[in-house]
Amino acid sequence: MSEAEMLAGLRADCRGLAQEIIDTFPVPGGLVATAESCTGGLIAGAITDIAGSSAVLDRGFVTYSNEAKQDMLGVKPATLAAFGAVSPQVATEMVLGARRRSRADFAVSVTGVAGPGGGSPHKPVGLVWMGLSGPGDLTSVVELRWDPSWSRDMIRAATVRAALEALIGRATLLSVSQDTPASP
Repeated sequence: MSEAEMLAGLRADCRGLAQEIIDTFPVPGGLVATAESCTGGLIAGAITDIAGSSAVLDRGFVTYSNEAKQDMLGVKPATLAAFGAVSPQVATEMVLGARRRSRADFAVSVTGVAGPGGGSPHKPVGLVWMGLSGPGDLTSVVELRWDPSWSRDMIRAATVRAALEALIGRATLLSVSQDTPASP
């Protein structure tokens, strides 16, 4: 399969997942916020491509620069200095900042190296950290490692798909836990 075919498949997946988010949310109080660096707003864009998104998406933060991460999301300068923008610590502060600075109960953050340049041995092209936060202060961070030979478009599209899947997974987990009766 060519890269163009793979990219078209990823984008189609994203459209289907975004539709699923519109259909799945809003769970009670389930607005979504995004905090994006390497994807530059593509996650929020995927959601807003679907009619009905205004019932689900509260806001998206595009925080490409370190200053934007600090100003818009409250990422600490000390965290950026100690760990760098592409780190689990920054992804965590981004996702928590998105929740604090929005009306959303669910938030996703991404920060990574989309390439083709900018990578290093410790932070290669294709490395993305994704933060996810939901009701009950359930917050997690996941390391994504995409093929470094992929184009920038492929890495970003794969990251958007992973973020949309994570939001659906968190909403599903929440709805299952709310449907499970308490033990006597």
